[in-house]
Amino acid sequence: MKPTILTTSPSSSQQLPLRPSIFLNPTPLPLSAPSRRRIRVSNLPSRCTAAAPSDDDPTTTSTSQSPEHSIFGGQKELTGIQPLVKSLSPPVRLATSAIVVAGAFAAGYQLGYRFGGNRNAALGGAAVLGAAGGAAAYAVRASVPEVAAVELHNYVAGFNDPGVVKRDDIDKIASKYGVSKQDEAFNAELCDLYLRFVQSVIPPGNQELIGSEVDTIIRFKSALGIDDPEAAAMHMEIGRRIFRQRLETGDREADIEQRRAFQKLIYVSTLVFGEASTFLLPWKRVFKVTDAQVEVAIRDNAQRLYTSKLKTISRDLTVDQLVSLREAQLLYRLSDELAEDLFKEHSRKLVEENITAALNVLKSRTRAPRGVTEVVEQLDRILAFNNLLVTLKNHADADRFARGIVPVSLIGGDYDSDRKIDDLKLLYRAYAADAVSSGHMEVNKLEALNQLRNIFGLGKREAEAITLDVTSKAYRKRLAQSFSGGDMEAADSKAAFLQKLCDELHFDPQRASQIHEEIYRQKLQQCVADGELSEEDVKALLRLRVMLCIPQETVEAAHSDICGSLFEKVVKEAIASGVDGYDAEVKKSVRKAAHGLRLTREAAMSIASKAVRRIFINYIKRARASQNRTESARELKKMIAFNTLVVTELVADIKGESSDKASEEVVEVEAKQYEDEEWESLQTLRKIRPNKELTAKLGKQGQTEINLKDDLPERDRTDLYKTYLLYCITGEVTNIPFGAQITTKKDDSEYVLLNQLGGILGLTPKEIVEVHRGLAEQAFRQQAEVILADGQLTKARIDQLNEVQKQVGLPPEYAQKVIKNITTTKMAAAIETAVSQGRLNIKQIRELKEASVDLDNMISESLRENLFKKTIDEMFSSGTGEFDEEEVYEKIPADLNIKAEKARVVVHELAKSRLSNSLIQAVALLRQRKRQGVVSSLNDLLACDKAVPSEPLSWEVPEELVDLFAIYLKSDPAPEKLSRLQYLLGISDSAVAAIREMGDRVLPAGAEEEFAF
Repeated sequence: MKPTILTTSPSSSQQLPLRPSIFLNPTPLPLSAPSRRRIRVSNLPSRCTAAAPSDDDPTTTSTSQSPEHSIFGGQKELTGIQPLVKSLSPPVRLATSAIVVAGAFAAGYQLGYRFGGNRNAALGGAAVLGAAGGAAAYAVRASVPEVAAVELHNYVAGFNDPGVVKRDDIDKIASKYGVSKQDEAFNAELCDLYLRFVQSVIPPGNQELIGSEVDTIIRFKSALGIDDPEAAAMHMEIGRRIFRQRLETGDREADIEQRRAFQKLIYVSTLVFGEASTFLLPWKRVFKVTDAQVEVAIRDNAQRLYTSKLKTISRDLTVDQLVSLREAQLLYRLSDELAEDLFKEHSRKLVEENITAALNVLKSRTRAPRGVTEVVEQLDRILAFNNLLVTLKNHADADRFARGIVPVSLIGGDYDSDRKIDDLKLLYRAYAADAVSSGHMEVNKLEALNQLRNIFGLGKREAEAITLDVTSKAYRKRLAQSFSGGDMEAADSKAAFLQKLCDELHFDPQRASQIHEEIYRQKLQQCVADGELSEEDVKALLRLRVMLCIPQETVEAAHSDICGSLFEKVVKEAIASGVDGYDAEVKKSVRKAAHGLRLTREAAMSIASKAVRRIFINYIKRARASQNRTESARELKKMIAFNTLVVTELVADIKGESSDKASEEVVEVEAKQYEDEEWESLQTLRKIRPNKELTAKLGKQGQTEINLKDDLPERDRTDLYKTYLLYCITGEVTNIPFGAQITTKKDDSEYVLLNQLGGILGLTPKEIVEVHRGLAEQAFRQQAEVILADGQLTKARIDQLNEVQKQVGLPPEYAQKVIKNITTTKMAAAIETAVSQGRLNIKQIRELKEASVDLDNMISESLRENLFKKTIDEMFSSGTGEFDEEEVYEKIPADLNIKAEKARVVVHELAKSRLSNSLIQAVALLRQRKRQGVVSSLNDLLACDKAVPSEPLSWEVPEELVDLFAIYLKSDPAPEKLSRLQYLLGISDSAVAAIREMGDRVLPAGAEEEFAF
């Protein structure tokens, strides 16, 4: 099972692998105790503390400091012969050893000779004592590395600050005793000293690195002179101890601390050994750690160190600080991407501090007098910091600076949310308000607002809306000051004065024009509060218009909206009074409003038209919803009465004229319109013309200026008119019990109301005439279709149709058109039936065309094509053998209105199919001994060949082809036909000569022919 990564959450439960990973199961160092402290050699020598020695450490005593305060343990004491060895220099020690050995040999020889009495005994004694002396010399020699190691330990442990240990002093100790790093005891002491130092330098648990650990360890390693492989082994040993301590720890917090400690060990070790760490530190092999986990450990610790370094950076950035940050990033082995993100985050937090401070002041309920000033100061600090970053980004030495020097952005921070955007808008508004507080806006303030918008991440439209609102208020304030102070009135050019105000505030002139319009509208509303405009009000409005340079179109639109709304209210009240309520008081109020509000006649009529047309539409809706024609006509009649009694009076009051005069003008106009019409025969149309008697009987005419021409489509308006016209013709139908109906005829006065309805509907005289003509034509058509049921037009029927035409009043030319349409339709049906049944040939078609019958419209294209195919097929089966190309390709297609190209394709297809069929038919008739049929079939074959020249034909029985030719030869054909048939049947000249010689002997005349099969 793979180990978990270094960043595994402490709360996640993991199953222990068979070989636990150090990232999951680090163990505490046996050398460390809870009181272990880290040292800071170069900076804080007083913090140099000691860890408890390991179990295999020898007992120590203090020389320069007590053991419990030394990271290397206390001073070690010499035992046995070690003090003697320490007191002897290498030459003396060598000479002393030689003397001791020589003395031992001499003493042994003397003693052996004395006690043995012979030379052999002397030599044996010399050997024994010589060996003892040698052993003593060897013991002295063997204790030298141990003495050197003790002195090395005491030398290093004797300093309060291990950083002052010097390489030369250590080399002197080695030289003093004549030892080297290859000596096991001396090298072991070096490794132990390095291990203790590294363990004390790397902070334990959750304590963070301070950044100087790597340099401190490298200097101490260099001072000791220990080789990289042996130093790396000590780093791995520390890892093993952390691993073992993790196995012994069951506390979750301790587990997290050991994981963090191991991450720091990996990071520091990697930096200490540099590129060589990949093979000197086998984390993956020893602890089952992946490369990705190592990268995570390096990345996280580098980020923490760089973050702590960034905490020293304030808004007053300097070049030296940025260069130092870059060097620290490279030292910490932090990637450019992460360094850039961290620097951006630090810059964002610095700006967020200013934003928070500004918001606290802005939202404070007890705002100090300098509240707005403090807010602006905080925002200025943000802008200054942003400008500094922009300047440093464009610096010549920007490549040497820390990464991430870009303009500030709040994206990804605490204020990057929809809930905080409103707070940022408040700050932006406060800064914009302060920028125009003096009555003008400087260019640098505009640039600052743009920068602030980019920093806050506001949209362009949002920022422009805030700026526009603030500058609008400032512009209104300047306008008020200019009015009250008289500066604007004293200006020679009002437009130049207003333009200057806009330039000073960097305000949009279009928006300024809108503000001018709003001011004018407010003034106008105040003036018309009493329902009319006095002369003083008109003068004041004129002065205001001149001062603000308001266009005439804007003034008219304002009067139309404001005065028009008041006038519309009066019009609605007048209309609501109904037919019986439009009295003198209402007329007076309408006239007062129409003239007192100074509306133009066109504007007043437009307002009245909207209100009246809404009432007309309501009548129309009720008329459409009626169940029958009579009820619909009643609703339309109510609308006509409303128009006559209310709307006509309303229009006259608006114009300031008498309603009688207006009615006379309407009658004169209508009479003049109908003078030019030629529809004298339309009886219903003559009835709608107003005459003096009907006008005197019905009273005044209704107005037609307000109509529904633009509210309803033409078809709907003509349908309504037709409905009332039918009501005028048929009369009022009343239903009585038992399903019977009573029809009450109306007099001609209904037609006058019909005329008024046409005016209300906005129908033109031409459209009205079309309705009457269409209705008359419909009636005539219904009776004409009954008379001409069989499509035959006789003199008696013509007289009958003329009588019907006079009854309905349809003009003769339209009656003739209807008659022709009916007869043509009947004839077309008969012709199509004849064509489809095969009763009509090309000869009859030509006769009909000569009689000016429009066959192209009567006969469909498909039927004409079928007729052409039938004609060609008959030509190929006629048995004559003739084929006229001009007739087939030009005349017949022209008669049937078929394209020549299409006709040629049809002929070729039929000729190819009939060619082979003709040969087969000829052979079949030959076998049936039908001589004349054979000749006809061969003629058909020649006709098809003439249309589409063919190659010689083949047949299974060649003798039958000879018999066919012989029969055709006896029919006395034309030479060219006989020659072509010989070619097509493949008959040789010799065979032809033989057939000619046989003559009548082969086929006797008048007898049954005998054929060879």
